[in-house]
Order: sequence, then structure tokens, then C-alpha cells
Amino acid sequence: MAIPAAPHMAFAVGILGNIVSFLVYLAPLPTFYRIYKKKSTEEFQSIPYAVALFSAMLLLYYGFLKTNGLMIITINTIGCAMEATYLILFMLYATKEAKIYTTKMLIFFNVGVYGLIILCTSLFSHGKMRVTIVGWICAIFSVSNFAAPLGIMTLVIRTKSVEYMPFALSFFLTLCAIMWFFYGFLIKDFYIATPNILGFVFGIAQMVLYMIYKENKNQVLPEVKLQDLATTVINLSTIMEMQENFKAGTYHVQEEHAVNEEANNKPVEESESNV
Repeated sequence: MAIPAAPHMAFAVGILGNIVSFLVYLAPLPTFYRIYKKKSTEEFQSIPYAVALFSAMLLLYYGFLKTNGLMIITINTIGCAMEATYLILFMLYATKEAKIYTTKMLIFFNVGVYGLIILCTSLFSHGKMRVTIVGWICAIFSVSNFAAPLGIMTLVIRTKSVEYMPFALSFFLTLCAIMWFFYGFLIKDFYIATPNILGFVFGIAQMVLYMIYKENKNQVLPEVKLQDLATTVINLSTIMEMQENFKAGTYHVQEEHAVNEEANNKPVEESESNV
């Protein structure tokens, strides 16, 4: 049986990588549908989407510098469009503080830092040196892209709830990291392959964390809710009893006060001894 040549394997893995990456970009759709329905971003954060947009923009620039960067250009063009759409929806329903924070972050990274990278690499490097420099920058920020959901992981540990960490996103990020690792390995582009090793590790960590707190949620929360319900009923009955006792006590006091007033206001009858 003939083994496919490395370029053909790389092309096939690149196609699979594009498909899985597209699914990664689709993974936040349930989250944003929830945001749209509730008209609120709740505890969701804009950091993963801003970092993903910045990473896609860098990889798009890197893809144009490479001689055979079609796979990279295709998926990152789609990624830029989708991440920008997510950020626009986030800004529509975010609080004032979240809007200000997101705007500052986008201006700093996606305008300032990105523009500075393009300007410096265009002026001070040429040819393969420019590709190398941009490749290293892409590798660093690709790791940041995979590490961005770590903030959500901290929230999961603190609240012991996976409500704000979608499992689909973690799963497809892990699968995406596997595909792009093999693609980078086959075309000997270690700026693509290396970050996806850490991406795989971060993705596995997120899924493990999800499974841990998902099980705890299913087992513990119903008991806690029943305890809270029982406590509420007991407290309510106690309060009602106190109210009844208070009313009864008030009536007795009012009745006694009325008797005393009647006795005080009653005229003193003259007795025979006073005549």
C-alpha cells in the first residue's frame, strides 16, 4: 500500500484543519444566542474573542508573507470576520464598564500593537527574516489565544459552575490544535506546529475541569436546593407564628389598656362613710 506523499498529506490535514477551525469559530453561537435572548452578557468575557481576532489578524499577515500560505489565509479571513461579529454583538449587550474595557483592549491590541508589528517588520526586515520574525510573533500570540480561556477556568473553580465555559468551544479548540500541529509538522513550519502543543494541553485541562464540575453540579445542587427549600419553609412558618403571637399580644395589651382607661374614667361613687 502506497503511503501518500507529505505535500498531499499536508494538504489533506490543512483542509481538515480549516473545517475544524471553522467549527471552532461557530462554537460560541449558543453563547451569543443566550446573550441575545437575555439582552445581557452576564458573566461572559470579551477577552477570548478579542485575543482570537488579534491572533487571526496576525496569522493572516503571516499567511500573505509565506509562499504557500493559502490554507492559513483562507481560515483566518473567515476567523477575522466571525470574531469581529461576535465582538460587535458583545458590545451591544455589555455593561458600560465592559464596553469601555473591550474598546480599550481592541484599540491597544488590534489597532496599536498590530499596526506597530506591520510597520516595524516592513521597515526593518525583509524576505525570510521578516517571515521568521512574524512567525515567532504569531507563535507567541497563538499561545495567548489558547490561554485566553484560562480566565474562565478561574471563574469555574471559584464558582464551582461550568455555566460560563462552553464545552463545545474547549473540545473544538483541542481538536483544532491537533490538526494544526500535524499540518505545521508536515510542512515543517514550526511556528504553526509548536503553539498547538500548548493549545492541546490547555484544551485538555479545560475539558477535565468541565467534567469535574459538571458531575458536582449534577450530584450536589439538587440536595442543596432541597435543603434551602426546607430551611425557607421552616423560617416562613416561624415568622408567621411570631406574627400571630405578636398580634395576640398586641390585642391583649390593647384590651388591658382599654379596661384600665375605663376604670380610670369611671366616676367615684360616694360611699355611706363619706356622707
